[in-house]
Amino acid sequence: MRIPSDIGERTMTEPARGSVDWFGLMAERQFADLWSRTVLSVRERRLLLLGLLVGLGMEEETDVQLDVALRAGELSESELREVVVFLTHYAGWARGARLHDQVEDLIERVEQTRSEVEDPLS
Repeated sequence: MRIPSDIGERTMTEPARGSVDWFGLMAERQFADLWSRTVLSVRERRLLLLGLLVGLGMEEETDVQLDVALRAGELSESELREVVVFLTHYAGWARGARLHDQVEDLIERVEQTRSEVEDPLS
């Protein structure tokens, strides 16, 4: 989102010049505090966040969270595919179809990386 101002336009993620880095402070608190609380597991938090992001149609953020969930071992390939089935019925078919593509693309990238690591000469 663009914000007009007397010092020129900037995006919402850019801190205003001479101001406190509110985005940095928020991100630090979010990751340091919220993700380290113990009532919900990291896996449970990741599932909640994925549902929220898909429901809001935030595709780039969904890509990041899917990647982290798979590579960190929080969710398996089959669990990610089941998330697609479940969320499609609640977030709608269009978002579900996009999520399906995101999950399958991620799985393909991870498998490609694994094969390159196992056989770097191929």
